[in-house]
Amino acid sequence: MAINLPWGKNRDGTSHHLAHHCGDVAACFEALATLPVIASRLEKVAGRALSQTDVARLAVLAFLHDCGKLHPGFQAKGWPPGLWKGPLHGHVQEGAAIFDAGVRDGQLAHNLQLEHLQRWCNPDLLCAALAHHGRPFEITPAARKGWDDVPINGYDPLAASAEIGALLPRWFPAAFGDDATPLPDRPHFQHHFCGLVSLADWLGSDERSFDYVAELDPDYIGQARQKARQVVASIGLDVAGWHKAIQGRADFATLAPGCKPHPAQQDVGGWPLDDPLVILEAETGSGKTEAALWRFARLFEAGRVDSLYFALPTRAAALQIHTRVNKALQALFGADAPEAVLAVPGYLKAGEAEGQALPDFRVLWTDDADEPRRLARWAAENARRYLAATVAVGTVDQAMLAALQVRHAHLRAAALSRSLLVVDEVHASDRYMSEIQGHLLKMHLARGGHAMLMSATLGAEARTKWLAPRPRGLKLPSLEDAVSTPYPAVWGHRHGLSPAGAVARAKPVLMELVRGWSAQDAAGRAIAAAGRGAKVLVIRNTVKAAVETFAAVQEMGGGTLLWQVKGGPALHHARFAPEDRKLLDKAVEHALSRDSADRPAGGVIVIGTQTLEQSLDVDADLLISDLCPADVLLQRIGRLHRHSLPRPEGFGQPQCMVLSPPEGLDAFAAPKFDNGLGGWKDASNVLQGIYRNLHACELTRRLVAEHREWRIPDMNRLLVEGAVHPDAIARLNAEKGEPWEGYWQDVYGDEIAQAQSGQHLALAVDAPFGAMGLFAADEEKVRTRLGAEGVVLRLAEPVAGPFGEKVSSFTLPAHWSQGIEAEAPVEALADDGVLSLRIGPRVFRYDRQGLCQVKSQ
Repeated sequence: MAINLPWGKNRDGTSHHLAHHCGDVAACFEALATLPVIASRLEKVAGRALSQTDVARLAVLAFLHDCGKLHPGFQAKGWPPGLWKGPLHGHVQEGAAIFDAGVRDGQLAHNLQLEHLQRWCNPDLLCAALAHHGRPFEITPAARKGWDDVPINGYDPLAASAEIGALLPRWFPAAFGDDATPLPDRPHFQHHFCGLVSLADWLGSDERSFDYVAELDPDYIGQARQKARQVVASIGLDVAGWHKAIQGRADFATLAPGCKPHPAQQDVGGWPLDDPLVILEAETGSGKTEAALWRFARLFEAGRVDSLYFALPTRAAALQIHTRVNKALQALFGADAPEAVLAVPGYLKAGEAEGQALPDFRVLWTDDADEPRRLARWAAENARRYLAATVAVGTVDQAMLAALQVRHAHLRAAALSRSLLVVDEVHASDRYMSEIQGHLLKMHLARGGHAMLMSATLGAEARTKWLAPRPRGLKLPSLEDAVSTPYPAVWGHRHGLSPAGAVARAKPVLMELVRGWSAQDAAGRAIAAAGRGAKVLVIRNTVKAAVETFAAVQEMGGGTLLWQVKGGPALHHARFAPEDRKLLDKAVEHALSRDSADRPAGGVIVIGTQTLEQSLDVDADLLISDLCPADVLLQRIGRLHRHSLPRPEGFGQPQCMVLSPPEGLDAFAAPKFDNGLGGWKDASNVLQGIYRNLHACELTRRLVAEHREWRIPDMNRLLVEGAVHPDAIARLNAEKGEPWEGYWQDVYGDEIAQAQSGQHLALAVDAPFGAMGLFAADEEKVRTRLGAEGVVLRLAEPVAGPFGEKVSSFTLPAHWSQGIEAEAPVEALADDGVLSLRIGPRVFRYDRQGLCQVKSQ
């Protein structure tokens, strides 16, 4: 390559002129900013309409995103070794340093049209463009050094800046007109602009779309604009074709052929499109997923959104819903429907096709896709790009990363702004998560985005929080008023409450409080019921309890009744390889099938944990559950008599046995932790646990004891509010006194600390970009705090697991991940269906009971 030519992209000795790359990115920004939905979002945060001159000036700022690459210390990365004697440089801080008067006496900045930039905008907007690598920055003294006064080895940054700067009025003439109106200076506009420039940089850096041209072509911008429009369309950001395809098809009959909408679905389907936030509260099995898809279809048809992000609480739930969403897209859009991206790190999936990661960030797709289809899967190939997909189904943490101080948050938030954001099973049980989700929702609505929140068991306190931005405000109702609130219901940001009719089939559930929750207590009842032909679902609060119950069934002579998968008994919980989880999910849906013709004959015992609560369409004759908060218990009951099916004698009415500590819960207030209830204090004196809300568990225990029959959904408000409403908890504290009051103060104090932590780490879009400060030092810790999942162990080569499937990765619980490097090599040894996994001194065993920690050496 010619040393005197500044390069913007360089691979294997082939280079792309810096002006050309900057032109590619500016052209991609223009293509994005002129799309109707993205343009409307920009104008929303700008607080005014944007003119052609405004867009052209923003494109100039986008062009300058890589101006720091003019530094000789950066250009030297592409030169032969030894030519550059100084230290190598980056280009973000160096770009900002150019506009300091001390660098070459301001000559580089003058060449790059500084005088015009000063007339157009304040420095924060330029700073936002320069921060395109995903996080804010500070200019270090080193970034100001190395800008020599004389040409270096034939390269002169001053001459290069003059040549590039002279192109700007030619390539963006509208920007240099006489209009004296400055660009918007709202902080939120600056942050949103940063995200769009980051997205444009990802697009403009795609070598499949932008060929390298080393020699400067003064007319290059024309082909850059043509390619930018093509790439924006090919990857699905320009949805004009799909918008045309869905016209007249955004109805329930198209979405779900042959099905009649339930009352709650009908309410959502008819909800005004000008309402940016809708909350649907409806019982399990009422079709909330289809209701959300119907709202998306109507918003998309009307041109109010360009995309959908369907956020689920767990990876397993996302995997389950992904197939349903993809099928719905085909019904709505026809043969050329967009493929739903599975937005779960560790997976590469778009529609039904799966990908394999190759070197240099390339992906091999299993269906041998043609070039247009491969380009359309651009968003699926990198977790940072998930939210740029036309439709993506993933975990809620991927959306939450748009609201946190983590790298590429601005890109994620800008991409998400186009979407209907659907959050399934929204709740407020974790104040840190709740705080971040609330901030995300506030950001999203402020940009003109749309959101839909769904829950079967949302309490008044949580609902009040989510509706807090409502113009007329919303006060927390008393316990009595909360219980009398209609259910099911649809709530809107602008249009208030609409009671929704329940599904036609109500469910009266016989409840039994069992004073005992040992493995033998659960196993004995399960064996007795399965022996009478019942399909028994046993949901324990912890993997440990599930494994012990599994062993107890075998020890008590019920081994032949255990759920069989590929020739042997199995459990269902989170500690299985993804390949085996997929197998187990299908197997449990078959064993507890909704289809009487497909449902195996005879009794069976299925034992698992919370993984059985959500997204799986399973139907049990009898539920045996550990005590847990009422909202969680209702989720579990949603898997009981889910459909109208023939039942064994004695199980014609739904029955739920709730296992509880025989001595009651008073001892747990010490605090004490056992089988998921209560908590323990860590080294920082912070209360940890699974179901830490001991008060909700005690109130639920009383509800089970007091109400022999739970009528679902008629009693849902009574059950949920009776367990989680602040008035109910205050009354319990008054009755119990110490140590319950002290325990609650620990929980409440920890929740305040979590809320403050969430506020501290939230993306500060209300602060000017330049004043935002650096992101948190330990971004990985911030990410990990989003969920309980820890390090992902990846095998060098897939090996056969206990069910005969090839497995390739395992996700460790967070508390097992301490001291384990994610990229450390994993040694896998197979012996008669059992895998031994060794990573450093740590050893794990993997068999039909899942992954367990064996020992440390």
